[in-house]
Amino acid sequence: MGRKKVTVVGAGNVGATCAHWIAARELADVVLVDIVEGAAKGKALDLLESGPVMKFDLSITGASTYETTADSDVVVVTAGVPRKKDPVTGQFTSRNDLVKINQKIVGEVVKECVKYSPNSVIIVVSNPLDAMCHVALHESGFPSHRVIGQAGALDTARYKTFIALELGVSVRDVHGIVLGGHGDEMVPLPRHTSVAGIPVRELMSEEKLQAIIERTRKGGGEIVGLLGYSGYYAPAAGTVEMVEAVLRDQKRVIPSAVYLTGQYGYDKLYVGVPAVLGANGVERIIEMELNEEEKAMLAISAKAVREVVEILGY
Repeated sequence: MGRKKVTVVGAGNVGATCAHWIAARELADVVLVDIVEGAAKGKALDLLESGPVMKFDLSITGASTYETTADSDVVVVTAGVPRKKDPVTGQFTSRNDLVKINQKIVGEVVKECVKYSPNSVIIVVSNPLDAMCHVALHESGFPSHRVIGQAGALDTARYKTFIALELGVSVRDVHGIVLGGHGDEMVPLPRHTSVAGIPVRELMSEEKLQAIIERTRKGGGEIVGLLGYSGYYAPAAGTVEMVEAVLRDQKRVIPSAVYLTGQYGYDKLYVGVPAVLGANGVERIIEMELNEEEKAMLAISAKAVREVVEILGY
């Protein structure tokens, strides 16, 4: 068996950082693809040249076409127009504004990748995330367990970060999960949040906890507000966690945007829920017992996804 291979489409900040951390962890050979040929080739070469110092020994290539992506085990799709802050109004691009533009971009990318890597697992990172998963599923013709969206891994990472900061504890000891869509429709589960097994509500006030939840919901916007464009370290980290689970068949339980077929009462819809990720992609969807408040929040999240999906016209 040769080395594993990952294609990352989009050599922007998120894509390049994904490539960086895949290489740093020696998970797989990497092909970075971007319509701007110089961007993919330049970043790939720059990363390759860091290998002797960082001691990773991989093939890292850049391309503007898809032939070199053949036989990839995982395809990460970061391509698309990102959210931006309007310099005049100060308003962020809404995720819905991105739908039609990114539908076309993601659709074309997926078709090309599938042509060369028909057995791959696709991990979608492009926004609006849940809707772009539907695009990837539709255009790939893949079974739904091989098309997964990255959102929960990022939101959970932000949630754990803020809890660790508040309590002055190691992030390694913070355990928690969030469900639902990315951003405002995120469904936090404080009942299932703990620090080294101690329920989080024993360690901080409800007011502090709700402030952390709100900050997590607005986490992407907070970064855009500071940088003027989307964050990329944490989104890439969440993505690479999923890539590693698939490549190494780890059976990790990671909140992911997955295609529900009746679970949680939703059908034919991508919703963020805990899933077991392994070599086959989504190996199992875990159906948690939700209380009425959590169910109501998940319903709002699912409704928001369905509204965006309707814009796609599938």
